[in-house]
Amino acid sequence: MAVPETTTVMVKKVTGDRMVTVEDEVAREVPVTLFLNDEELVTLVCSPGNLEELAVGFLCSEGILQKRTDLKDVFIRPEEGLIWVETSGPVPTRQHFLKRYITTCCGRGRSSFYFVNDARGISPVTSPLTVRAGAILEFSRELEETAALFQATGGTHSAALYAGSQRLLFYEDIGRHNAVDKIFGRAFLDEMELKDKLLVFSGRVSAEILIKVARMGTPILIARGAPTDLALEMAKETGITIVGFARGERMNVYTHPERIIFP
Repeated sequence: MAVPETTTVMVKKVTGDRMVTVEDEVAREVPVTLFLNDEELVTLVCSPGNLEELAVGFLCSEGILQKRTDLKDVFIRPEEGLIWVETSGPVPTRQHFLKRYITTCCGRGRSSFYFVNDARGISPVTSPLTVRAGAILEFSRELEETAALFQATGGTHSAALYAGSQRLLFYEDIGRHNAVDKIFGRAFLDEMELKDKLLVFSGRVSAEILIKVARMGTPILIARGAPTDLALEMAKETGITIVGFARGERMNVYTHPERIIFP
């Protein structure tokens, strides 16, 4: 049985000097504890759906899962908020797990990034993929129209994976990082090639979001929100095209504009 992703509450709605009491839907937020090879690793706060995708995508984003054969089994108790993942590799030590820091590359004079737990996990994305500017705006509109949970609650983010004009995957979550991880997890489980796909995203593009996309190897990221300066610096280094503020009839192309085809 699917776990409900919304709940109903009573709310007083005020418009001008008029107040009415009505039922309203709000997005559910749940803690989910992830065990890796029987060791407690992390507790994620998320929407309660698609937990397999979330757990696998999170481990991919952290560089713990790198190839499909690394994953042996996933067992979930959604009503208890527990996930067990069994892998063929070791569990990262607590002092190294999730420790990220920014440093300056010697001789390059610009910011770069390193993961203590897996400094080798991110390579520059090379892809001949291109996309029409008009298609970017179509994808952004479709993302907004498809986000039923957001339309009901106003409390979620969404992400979609496209191949050409075809939407392959779509997920919503209260956490923008989680929405991207769910895409990554399903693509990993299905052994999808991602160098010829593009990601459409509802939120702002932070450095952490960019790192997830770089690990995916997806060359184009289309966002309805804004990027940060560090995300843009990382995108330049990793070869990722970032399009931000893709809403209505406008967009900003920030990095690697050669992949965008204008009229």
